[in-house]
Amino acid sequence: MSSLLAVSNSLAETVEQAGSAVVAINAGTRISSSGIHWHHGIIITSDESLQRYDEITVTLSDGRSVPVTFLGHDPSTDIAVFQLQDVEIPVAKIGDATTLKVGHLVLGLARSREGDLRAAMGAISVITGAWQSISGGKIDQFIRPDINLYPGFAGGPLVDVSGDVVGMNTSGRRGTALTIPTATVNRVVEQLVAKGRISRGYLGLGMQSVRLPDNLKTTLNLTSAGGVIVVNVEPSGPADNSGVLLGDVLVTFDGVNVSDTGDVLALLNNSDRIGKNVKVQVVRGGVLVELALTVGERPTKED
Repeated sequence: MSSLLAVSNSLAETVEQAGSAVVAINAGTRISSSGIHWHHGIIITSDESLQRYDEITVTLSDGRSVPVTFLGHDPSTDIAVFQLQDVEIPVAKIGDATTLKVGHLVLGLARSREGDLRAAMGAISVITGAWQSISGGKIDQFIRPDINLYPGFAGGPLVDVSGDVVGMNTSGRRGTALTIPTATVNRVVEQLVAKGRISRGYLGLGMQSVRLPDNLKTTLNLTSAGGVIVVNVEPSGPADNSGVLLGDVLVTFDGVNVSDTGDVLALLNNSDRIGKNVKVQVVRGGVLVELALTVGERPTKED
């Protein structure tokens, strides 16, 4: 019994310490989401839990509600960033999500609009390598903790038993918990704080995945099972300026085979390609054509 009490007291202490950097995000919804004081003056939360980005306040551990300023968001990784000014609260102790293993005990933390700290405990049920969200965001690890994301837990931290924050919790399919790892959060936060947006490559194309006939693959000596057919070309866009035509089937990009639109999005997520001249290969009328293309920068909705 004494051993169980020691474990229980240790977990409660971990929750209290890590929870001091957890805030409630008040964005006009009936139930507040949670946020993490990631760096000094920088609050992060789940972007999909927000219905607006202005007139946001956060509730602190002492129950005070203070205003924050919206800095930017990246829907593809579900991260929104706000600035907290002239208020001193503890900063999260950021850990390394790559140290997690299946079976490790973890805690999901949240804070209510009234300032109450909340916790849920579980274990890591799935952990794999990098993956890509449906909107093209690169997530460095797939982490699924076996915890219940009760209302208000989205945007809160996943904490290991040492009290380190190893990621931000969000909702996956059918309400399951997913965690955006610290490496992804750090990368996105750095860009949003510096620029207010995430820079991604842009071709100015509408594309759709297609399979290539076996005889065509043999004739053209193609190794990919498919490609992406061009269904729309933006006038004067990067691809249009490079001579890409409607009906072209893109099969390689910068020396990499592309068999579906997800492959193209993943390659364009690398901001280092913006402004770079790359070689692309397209199948046009049964002939393999190579084009030189300068990658543009994806415009924002405001643009």
